[in-house]
Amino acid sequence: STRNGVEIFHLGKTLEKMGEALEFLRAKVAAKGSVLLVGTQPAAQQILEDVSKELNVPAVTVRWLGGTLTNFKVISKRVEYLKKLRSDFATGAVEKYTKKEQLGLKKELAQLEELFSGIENMSGRPDVVIVIDPVLHKAAMNEARKLSIPVVAYTNSDMNPEEIEYMIPGNTKSRSSIDWFMGKIKAAIKEGQKAATLVTLKSN
Repeated sequence: STRNGVEIFHLGKTLEKMGEALEFLRAKVAAKGSVLLVGTQPAAQQILEDVSKELNVPAVTVRWLGGTLTNFKVISKRVEYLKKLRSDFATGAVEKYTKKEQLGLKKELAQLEELFSGIENMSGRPDVVIVIDPVLHKAAMNEARKLSIPVVAYTNSDMNPEEIEYMIPGNTKSRSSIDWFMGKIKAAIKEGQKAATLVTLKSN
């Protein structure tokens, strides 16, 4: 509901939806399912990058590139090129080029780093996509829907719940609110990863 232009969320409803989403996420990760985090707005970027690094989970935090899900083959070729370019700079292989060419490659590497470094460890299509504000990320939502990939979305109330498997209402413009949401998501992924490791150890 809205009061004086401020959206008021029913806490009980939020926690109930959150519980369902976390249970689903935990089970997916425990069964070796992969996760992709999506949040390109300033309030979400750093939070998602931190979770991504800590849990080794891919994240899109700069901008969504068309085909990230639906044309993964092309995207992964760009990621491979990024890795090669980075390696060429590290080994000095670029020194055979002129200074001007090296400068061009350096610029290209910086652009590729910005766009692709968050999804370098994405080995295929994710099994779950976690989106902060689906209205802002329509392209990502459309691709997930096209491939029937379930979505866990942290969303303001301006979203059709039928379009999202797990819709958690909340304030997607507040950094502290996103932090709260991602804290819960992080804990669920961690638990799932731990369970997956235990299964692997038992089967070896």
